[in-house]
Amino acid sequence: MAEDDSERTEDPTQKRLDDALEKGDVAKSQEVNTWFIIAGATLVLTTFSGSMGGAILNPMRNLIANSWMIRTDGPGLMALLQHIEYALIVAVGVPFLLLMLAAIAGNMIQHRLVWSTETLKPKLSKISPGAGFKRVFGKQAVANFVKGLFKVVALGAVMTAVLWPERHRLEAMVHFDPAALMGVTTSLTLQLLGAVVAMLAAVAIADYFFQYRQWYERQKMTLQQIKEEYKQSEGDPHVKGRIRQLRQQRMKKRMMASVPKASVVITNPTHYSVALAYDRGMAAPVCVAKGVDNVAFKIREIAKQHDIPIVENVPLARSLYATVDVDEEIPVEHYHAVAEVIGFVMRLKRGFSSRP
Repeated sequence: MAEDDSERTEDPTQKRLDDALEKGDVAKSQEVNTWFIIAGATLVLTTFSGSMGGAILNPMRNLIANSWMIRTDGPGLMALLQHIEYALIVAVGVPFLLLMLAAIAGNMIQHRLVWSTETLKPKLSKISPGAGFKRVFGKQAVANFVKGLFKVVALGAVMTAVLWPERHRLEAMVHFDPAALMGVTTSLTLQLLGAVVAMLAAVAIADYFFQYRQWYERQKMTLQQIKEEYKQSEGDPHVKGRIRQLRQQRMKKRMMASVPKASVVITNPTHYSVALAYDRGMAAPVCVAKGVDNVAFKIREIAKQHDIPIVENVPLARSLYATVDVDEEIPVEHYHAVAEVIGFVMRLKRGFSSRP
């Protein structure tokens, strides 16, 4: 049973968005694709109108002028077809490629490349009367109707604004020479396409934000879905391992930042290091950092940089490492041994401070 849309009150998680992308469910506006294709056509017409005409006209002119030389047997006709195909490819190959790139760009600018067959699978919801009614009378249908109506009105206004000032020249075009007629037609077409591109840009931007909002609303989740996704993610050993690794990295970084606050570092002296902090008013010394091997070496290195006393005590270092956690007070059984070490460090500090 599908959830009621009113229950989808929570923003989608990143996993939800990634799953939607894998299924081919992306925010997409057809108006953006249309704008890129029309803008590409305008650019092609502006750039290649003269060269395309010449590339087609000159071979055709030569063909007609030398038509008496054309062989009418099978090989001759095949050679003629190949010649015509080559002329067409040369004339429209690059413009056609630019139009293809414009169409691809219209999709790529909205979302990254997606390969999915999910949308091709048959679904009962597509033949459901309720779903069909929603498609016909829902928000999307209303938006498409309003958008289409606006485009018709705006296109009419654009054509009127471009062509009305040229109405007298249009009436006289019937008397123009064909060569001059081509130039005038191309100029008016470019003006019209430029105005249409500008108008459709506003439509495409507005439609994309509308489609994105509709898509985002469809991706929203219920509280139950979020709980189930959390359980699935927590149960994944890869996710757990990654979370554990991140926690260890954060804890190590926080430990190293606390070493300069320590009163003393107790070592064994190479494999274990435990940094303790103590100040008057504290009930007991607190472990601010501990580690073995490379971490122990890093603790000693930071302690040396900040002139933190380092005391070698093999059994005490091992015991503290095994029995006390970071940010915890030392156990009662180690009070006496640690008090002797801290007392020794305090006497050393007083001795240094009393020297002239």
